[in-house]
Amino acid sequence: MSEIIDLHDTSELQQTADTMEALGNETRLAIFTLLVPAGRAGLMVGEIQARLGVPASTLSHHLARLIQVDLVQQERQGRKLICRANYPRMDSVLSFLTRNCCAADGVDAGHAHTAADDQEGSVA
Repeated sequence: MSEIIDLHDTSELQQTADTMEALGNETRLAIFTLLVPAGRAGLMVGEIQARLGVPASTLSHHLARLIQVDLVQQERQGRKLICRANYPRMDSVLSFLTRNCCAADGVDAGHAHTAADDQEGSVA
């Protein structure tokens, strides 16, 4: 296991844990998975509410949590409130989770996995 590099510092570990905890709620995960493909245009709060069929107060509560962990950003445009996924934050969480992937197997960072890896227990 000495091949594992860059043990996580406490603040990064806590931030990632908080982010993953926020996504551990079904409604927040649904919100985020709506925003990710929406791109830079994002979605208006009313559109998110209509798509998910949740009350405004419930949506507001869940958006506040996603904003708190920096996965979602909001911008007011007149009377419209636009929500967008924070892609750099999303990427940093994914990078945190995968940066040591298969390091003990001697595999280079950034390697690809295939379906055969899962079946055979090996890494390409």
